[in-house]
Amino acid sequence: MLMKTNSGEQKEKPLKWWQLSLLGVACTIGTGFFLGSSIAISIAGPSVIFAFIIAGLGTYFVFEALAKLTVADPQKGSFRSYAKKAYGRWAGFSSGWVYWLSEMLIIGSQMTALSIFTQFWFPNVPLWVLASIYSVLAVIVILMGPKGFDRVENLLAVLKIAAILMFIILAILALVGVFGGGNNQVSVPTTYSQLFPQGVTGFFPSLIYGFYGYAGIEIMGLLAVRLNKMEEVHKSGKVMLSVLTLIYVTSVGLALIMVSWNTFNTENSPFVTALENYNIDFIPHIFNGVFIIAGFSTMVASFFAVIRILVTLAEDRDAPRFFSKRVANKFAVPAILLTMGGIIVSIVLSVVMPDRIYEYITTAAGLMLLYNWFFILGSYGRLLDVTGFDNVKRWFGFLLVFLGVGGTVFHQTSRPGFYVSLLFVIVIAVITLIMRHFWKKAKKEEAKTPSVFTKIKR
Repeated sequence: MLMKTNSGEQKEKPLKWWQLSLLGVACTIGTGFFLGSSIAISIAGPSVIFAFIIAGLGTYFVFEALAKLTVADPQKGSFRSYAKKAYGRWAGFSSGWVYWLSEMLIIGSQMTALSIFTQFWFPNVPLWVLASIYSVLAVIVILMGPKGFDRVENLLAVLKIAAILMFIILAILALVGVFGGGNNQVSVPTTYSQLFPQGVTGFFPSLIYGFYGYAGIEIMGLLAVRLNKMEEVHKSGKVMLSVLTLIYVTSVGLALIMVSWNTFNTENSPFVTALENYNIDFIPHIFNGVFIIAGFSTMVASFFAVIRILVTLAEDRDAPRFFSKRVANKFAVPAILLTMGGIIVSIVLSVVMPDRIYEYITTAAGLMLLYNWFFILGSYGRLLDVTGFDNVKRWFGFLLVFLGVGGTVFHQTSRPGFYVSLLFVIVIAVITLIMRHFWKKAKKEEAKTPSVFTKIKR
């Protein structure tokens, strides 16, 4: 149900705290966890468990900062609006466009991945056809409005949690010998060399994949303004992140004690790899469906987020005002069309570019999401009176996110993506500097123009 405000703009239906938690799960659990965890295991071995715990803690510090900002001053633009208030127009502009660009690339890669997963069942259907189908479905969900968006995302969130819980149950049953098969060599790493087989230089690069498992909290910030009781945003985030950390650590931990860490590969989910030696024929089909559900869910959530960010950019004149227009006070059609255009470009790049180069670009896009987390922590300290233990947590949050980003330079898989992300940030920084020149010029012209309210001297 939508309610109209006096300005004619529609007000979205309020959320309860547990509904926001469920939407947070939908925005967060995606292919970054189901597939990215395999890459993390191949890099770090069993120590990847600590990567998910540390990333969960760092994510909580960032979300707590965002939650307190939201309670103090609810804003449709969330982190982008706070960056602008804290540091000026340049920060709101660069934060918004860094986020928009990174999400465009990520959505395109997710849509390509969804199409590849679907070819597991329909190998003769071209990728572009499948990508087009998922694009249309995503637009339909967005056009269903907040109520339809909530229902679809809540359903998909429940399915994703159910899939992870299903793996946990199947793993326990397999370990006690219910299914037969397996190597029956269950071992729990206890020594340093067993926990950190690749050493510290293997552990640090895995941190970024831990953070990817929690990426999506910024979308929760955009949704938090709909809370019925704004002060419950803290509870919503605590519950969501606690549940995610618990099921991440439990599921990955079980996979690691079922098979040796060097058995995992970057082509398969760790859950499929852990169960493939057991007599469970339906596992590949089940998890292929889970990958599609997870990818589509996070893709739609990202679609919603970039449209919201683009509209707020346009309303603040940091994008053409045309993109803030709505049809029938409901659908931001220009913003949707531009976003669709960006997704199409991203899909084309994924098809025509060599795999490695496109992988570097999408890795860079994921890193750019975390750059906005620095803005959140910085805005928190600048806009609110932060003292004592809260300030310690804020700086600890800076440190953990920095370790996640900086750790990428220690491994050849993630290092190129780090450099590409810096290139993207430099390009946006240059554009921001150019725009600052026009902003100053416009401000001077406004100052020279006499106001209609200026008193006329007689």
